[in-house]
Amino acid sequence: MPHVLLVDDEAPLRESLTYALEKEGYDVTTAADGADAIKQFHKQVPDVILLDLMLPQIDGMEVCWRIRAFSDVPIVMLTAKDQDIEKAWGLEAGADDYVTKPFDTNDLLTRIETVLRDRQTTD
Repeated sequence: MPHVLLVDDEAPLRESLTYALEKEGYDVTTAADGADAIKQFHKQVPDVILLDLMLPQIDGMEVCWRIRAFSDVPIVMLTAKDQDIEKAWGLEAGADDYVTKPFDTNDLLTRIETVLRDRQTTD
């Protein structure tokens, strides 16, 4: 069962996505801020990270850079920021994909499957 680290400061979004992911067979760990995201990552390395950009304590971009310093785990950015420059920054920071809020849950699930599949073919 693939393990997802879901990082978002919005509790309702974490709860609804956790439900959807678990329904699809994923094991989910959540974090509400960047510091906890890094802590949770070190406790159990996930197969994929869903990472909001605008987080308390440590923003998502910094979390992405820190994780990329030693891991190539797939990272999908989740954010309300939909400007092209922000998407480019997210991808340059090491994200594998970038999804803007609001999003369709089925589309997000497909993107997760895609980054996981792509990672398996490069290993």
